[in-house]
Amino acid sequence: MYTKEVLVQNKAGLHARPATFFIQKANEFKSTVWVEKDERKVNAKSLLGVLSLGIIGGTTITIYADGSDETEAVEGLVNLVETGFAE
Repeated sequence: MYTKEVLVQNKAGLHARPATFFIQKANEFKSTVWVEKDERKVNAKSLLGVLSLGIIGGTTITIYADGSDETEAVEGLVNLVETGFAE
């Protein structure tokens, strides 16, 4: 299992459009991917799950992955979050 924390850079956080980009990126990987906020963990490949976390700008989240491409999955998602989803 590979884990990394990242600070959500964009002001609005993971609202509908960035959350969609996030799950699309997560679905590119074979690994099981999770995102956690305040000790609540959801499947990173689920739009409703990610939206249910209510992630706003300035929040630190933890991304977990377990599988054959776990490192690439976490690093790819961290990079997406750090770039602010091009907003």
